[in-house]
Amino acid sequence: MIDLNNIDKTWTLFIDRDGVINHEKKADYIRNWNEFKFYDGVLEALEILNEKFGVIVMVTNQKGVGKGLMTIEDLAEIHNNMISAIQLKNGRVDKIYYCSDLADDSVNRKPNPGMAFQAKRDFPSIDFSKSLMVGNKLSDMGFGRNAGIHTVFVATTNPETQYPHEAIDFRFKDLFHFASQFISDSK
Repeated sequence: MIDLNNIDKTWTLFIDRDGVINHEKKADYIRNWNEFKFYDGVLEALEILNEKFGVIVMVTNQKGVGKGLMTIEDLAEIHNNMISAIQLKNGRVDKIYYCSDLADDSVNRKPNPGMAFQAKRDFPSIDFSKSLMVGNKLSDMGFGRNAGIHTVFVATTNPETQYPHEAIDFRFKDLFHFASQFISDSK
């Protein structure tokens, strides 16, 4: 098990969106910016994580686009507004990768690691052994495992998920509680 105190700017943070950054809709999709609501503490968490990680990328499954329930333009509006709000609070996300594929076996659909390899192509400094994946589902943890990335489970939407679990390295209540681990060692 890695020591979170050893994380520095040589590390990469992979982060899921729905259920980690924003409230997700059960059995539905966030279809437009008006439906997007940040969790309390997320903007503060991203400011803390901005100081800790060299690269921060978001990886998100977005079947709603593939199903025609929203357009690529709707998704871009959500992401552009989200990034603006994050930057206003001194946080950042360097790039967002999404998979709109409907097939569960798509190489890019979590838990498959395709989006990790896309990020590695765009950011050659990424070292999967010096990366963390933060997510709220076991598919996020599987994505991390399949790419050789350490995993952090946040129990925002699935608190019943067993821990310890073979796919989960760390577990926190939410993104803010995870980011708070980095406050005390920086003072």
